[in-house]
Amino acid sequence: MKILSYDSTLRLPTAEELPDSDDTPVDNELQNLIPNAADDILSRIWAQRDDWFWGVDMGIYYHPEKPALVPDGFLSIGVQRIKSAALRLSYVVWEEKGIVPILVMEVVSKTYGGEYDKKMADYAELGALYYVIYNPFCRPIGSGRRGRRSRHADHQPLEVYKLEEDQYRLLSGNPIWLPEIGLGIGTGLGRYRGRSREWVYWYDQEGRRYLTSDELAEQERQRAQQAQQEVEQERQRAQQAQQEVEQERQRVQQAQQEVEQERQRVQQAQQEVEQERQRAQQAQQEVEQERQRAQQEVEQERQRAQQAQQEVEQERQRAQQAQQEVEQERQRAQQEVEQERQRAQQAQQRAERLAEYLRSQNIDPDQLM
Repeated sequence: MKILSYDSTLRLPTAEELPDSDDTPVDNELQNLIPNAADDILSRIWAQRDDWFWGVDMGIYYHPEKPALVPDGFLSIGVQRIKSAALRLSYVVWEEKGIVPILVMEVVSKTYGGEYDKKMADYAELGALYYVIYNPFCRPIGSGRRGRRSRHADHQPLEVYKLEEDQYRLLSGNPIWLPEIGLGIGTGLGRYRGRSREWVYWYDQEGRRYLTSDELAEQERQRAQQAQQEVEQERQRAQQAQQEVEQERQRVQQAQQEVEQERQRVQQAQQEVEQERQRAQQAQQEVEQERQRAQQEVEQERQRAQQAQQEVEQERQRAQQAQQEVEQERQRAQQEVEQERQRAQQAQQRAERLAEYLRSQNIDPDQLM
């Protein structure tokens, strides 16, 4: 960025005293639209900055004895963006701390205006670091157009020059990065003020172009339309979800009814189980009563058996006593028999002795019988 110095002892004219127009009309819309599009983008991306100014078709006074230079657009950095409520009438360098515009822009008109020679020399003398020429009338390489060639037909649509040793050197590329400004500049197809065509854009360091207000509005409209479509889709999804919820509610209601029916069946089963339990309890009580009766009968039978056993024992004892008595009787009888036998034996012995005696007496004992 070039800064000019001036003799402070001289009284230099103010912006109010200098002409604010060269009264030269533009001969096409682009000479206003192209610089205004650049200003439109800058006003947004540098909205938080107050150290820059973009002028459109405004006179630049850099020497008190020379007429103003009036580029289609120019950029100064390091100056107040808004100097007063009345804004700038012209850009007077000695009222801007000597700061020369860092970039000037010219849009070529159909009538040649010296953009590639005289104006280039003037801006080199001014000391503008970058000189940008946008040429909507250039003839693309390989085009089949015929006829009389104009003086500016063989240039590129956008040419960016950098001041080196008081001479402008053409830079290559599209976009072209301008490190001293922190932006790139290039052309691209887009839309501005309702017109779709090629425009001059500012770019970031990654080569992404910044959009115009129209493009942002269109982008916002598309986003809004997309958002509306998403909202509609979401509404449809919500409606479908609501239908699914309703179906789920009906399924839940049906499930609840089935659960209620199952609960009633379970309750009925529980009642049946309770009844069965009561019947089983009653049967158990009856079994217990039967068991007690059987136990009582068994006990009575046992007592009867015990009594019978006692009676049998008594009968056995009586039989044993009778047996003893029989045995005693037998023994007595046996003793008596024995005694009788002995007596019979003794009698026999006496008979035998008697017989022997008789025979000894010559008496036949058999005859005596």
